[in-house]
Amino acid sequence: MKAAVLVKQVPASDTVKIDEKTGTMIRDGVEAELNPLDLHAVEAAIRLKEKNADIDITAFSMGPQTAQKALRYAAAMGCDRGVLLSDRKFGGADTLATARTIAKALQKEGPFDIIFAGERATDGETGQVGPATAEILGVSVLSYVSSVEYLDSKKIRVVRAVEGGHETVEATLPAMVIPVKEINIPRLCTLSGKIRAKAQEIRTLTAEDLDMTAEETGLTGSATQVVRVTYPKVTRSGRKIGAANAVDEIMKILKDANCLEEYRGEKR
Repeated sequence: MKAAVLVKQVPASDTVKIDEKTGTMIRDGVEAELNPLDLHAVEAAIRLKEKNADIDITAFSMGPQTAQKALRYAAAMGCDRGVLLSDRKFGGADTLATARTIAKALQKEGPFDIIFAGERATDGETGQVGPATAEILGVSVLSYVSSVEYLDSKKIRVVRAVEGGHETVEATLPAMVIPVKEINIPRLCTLSGKIRAKAQEIRTLTAEDLDMTAEETGLTGSATQVVRVTYPKVTRSGRKIGAANAVDEIMKILKDANCLEEYRGEKR
C-alpha cells in the first residue's frame, strides 16, 4: 500500500513577513520550520505503517530548495522518501494553483492509496489545499479526523470531530485524510532517524517534469491574487476624568450614549 503525506515549510510563527507590494510572503532570510499541524499528519501515517509494514510513505512538499529541511524532518520521523516540487514557475501560487501542482505530482509518483494532509498551514490559515487536491484527484475527503479505526486495501474507517461530538464514517480508497491535532502527539526524531534522513536523497520535480504550463501553476495560474496588504494601526482616543467628579462624569457619558434605563417603579 502506498501512502503520501503533504507537508509544508512555513516561517516560524513570530517571523512572518508580507511583501506589501506583491502581497506574497517573504521567505528569504526568515527562520522556517515544518508546519506544526502537518506533524500530526506525518505521525498518523507512520503509526499506520507501524501496524502494517507493507505501507510505504512518500512525503511531498512544494517550495524553494530550502524546503528540503521539512522533508528531511518528515524522513527523520519515519517517512521512506521525500519529493520536492520546486521551480520558479511555482512561485506566488494560491491554494488552487498549489493543489493543482501537488495533484500532478501525486499522479506522476502514484497512484497512492491514502494521502495525509495537515488541517491548515500556519502561514496562510486557509485549510484549502488538502481538500482541493482531493477534488482534483477525484478521491474521497475525510476531514477533522480524530482517529483511524480501520484500514485495509479497499476501505478506511475513521472517527471525525464534529460540532457537538464525533461521528464514524467509512470511505473507499483512495482517500484524503486530514487529521486534527487531537489525533496524536507527534514523536521526537531519534538520532538514528536524523542520520537516515541526512543521507536520504530528496528528488526534485519541476514544472517541466510535471508537464505544467505557466497558465496552470504559480502566480499566472492562480484564481486569486492579493491586491493590497495593509497592517492594522492601533489608535486610541479618550478623555481624562478627574477623581473628584468621576462618578458624575461617567454617568453623564453613559446617559448621553443612551446606556442607562431610568427606573420608573414605585418608591419604597
